[in-house]
Amino acid sequence: MIDVLNWYALYVKSRQEFVTRDELRRKGIDAYLPSVKRMSQWQDRKKCIEFALFPGYLFVFLRAHQEAFLSVLKTRGAVNLLSLQPGTPTAVPSEEIESLKLLVGSGQNLDIYPSLQRGARVRVTNGPLKGAEGTIENRGEHYVFLVNIDILGRSVAVRICADDIELD
Repeated sequence: MIDVLNWYALYVKSRQEFVTRDELRRKGIDAYLPSVKRMSQWQDRKKCIEFALFPGYLFVFLRAHQEAFLSVLKTRGAVNLLSLQPGTPTAVPSEEIESLKLLVGSGQNLDIYPSLQRGARVRVTNGPLKGAEGTIENRGEHYVFLVNIDILGRSVAVRICADDIELD
């Protein structure tokens, strides 16, 4: 059997995403926390705050070994690795994580959606999202490019020009 690294979704305690990510990195575990910066307004000031894109979740890149899973779960703030079958964490497809990284890194305004009816699978061919794979939906007069993170039941969306995509 091939010893392959996979991405896994990790559920963490409320408001512990950044702490858990940092602890995992200290242990030498590759952790990805998709986040966005937003302006927050208080009575006396405004401040740019970094928020987890998926509150309560982050992703870890590791081998499918019980020891690796236990090391992650023994990290401060970690609750559970998500799974579709009890007892076995479910790997998140690398294409989903890579496309999510492209979306987050693009600097564009992102919207989070509950898992939507899947549309046509597409690949972005132009612009800062070139290479990202996902689905396309029509929202009024705009097209929305979605990257679905199936295990979380959520999607990240950005408006896109229909000329910048091709069917997958």
